[in-house]
Amino acid sequence: MTSGTRATPPELTPALAGSARRRLAAALHRRPRLRLGLLLAGPAGWLVIAYLGSLAILFLNAGWSRDPFTGLVHRDWTLANFGQLVTNPLYRTVALRTVGMAIAVTVTCALLAFPIAYYMARVASPRVRGLLVVAVLMPLWSSYLIKAYSWRQILSNDGVLNWALSPLGIHGPGLNEVGLWLVLTYLWLPYMILPVFAGLERIPTSLLEASADLGGRGLMTFRRVILPLVFPALVAGSIFTFSLTLGDYIAPSLITTTQFIGNVILANFGVPNLPLAATLSLVPLVIVTIYLLIARRLGAFEAL
Repeated sequence: MTSGTRATPPELTPALAGSARRRLAAALHRRPRLRLGLLLAGPAGWLVIAYLGSLAILFLNAGWSRDPFTGLVHRDWTLANFGQLVTNPLYRTVALRTVGMAIAVTVTCALLAFPIAYYMARVASPRVRGLLVVAVLMPLWSSYLIKAYSWRQILSNDGVLNWALSPLGIHGPGLNEVGLWLVLTYLWLPYMILPVFAGLERIPTSLLEASADLGGRGLMTFRRVILPLVFPALVAGSIFTFSLTLGDYIAPSLITTTQFIGNVILANFGVPNLPLAATLSLVPLVIVTIYLLIARRLGAFEAL
């Protein structure tokens, strides 16, 4: 050949390719951080583009303004929308109402979930425990909309609940905030039961036996042994119930006419006032972020 190089024989090509792969594998084996970085590059890149990028766009839109006469959006960044959230009593009332509902649903789910999870983890036989886990998970298999519309029919004036309570002279809660509290508690209860069940299951039986040997009665054992150990699991479950209630807008739209922050965001999305909707969307985001920081300090992430 005129270039002075030799062509690689065809029979040696697979061997050279295999040798290159072995050298690359050996290099990656010596560099665990590089291997981990390459493994996480795809998911981390998708997280930055899809999630953090969308949050950046949301924050950018929150600083825009809308002309009340023409309806045109001005892209000159301003803090007017943030000031409106603080000065307008309507948005403060809606935000406080939404946070109050999220707290009420979370506390109710915790009170209902603990005895159920305790029976599953500490009392039930393995066979019954498996059946109860399936029973807790079964509501998650059906559509959210089907469950919400079913509860709308149950709570309506001519629904099943009023029909069952009418012989007692009692009227059901109806389609209002109390009915919404019941619906959201039903929807998110499994998300509280499962973390609490896992937390109770991890408590060694020897600790309960030691408490009994030292004279600890049932209430004292619960207060000083069980509750401190399962508290991170309760906080972990509250992350789901609190955040899901805070951002829900479908159930409030179906069950009650009272405005919650999700409904207000939906009402301003698109043509009405997109910059204001983006600003309102930052409110639950900030609240959930603060809640997650508190939950992290309480050790909830280790219980997930």
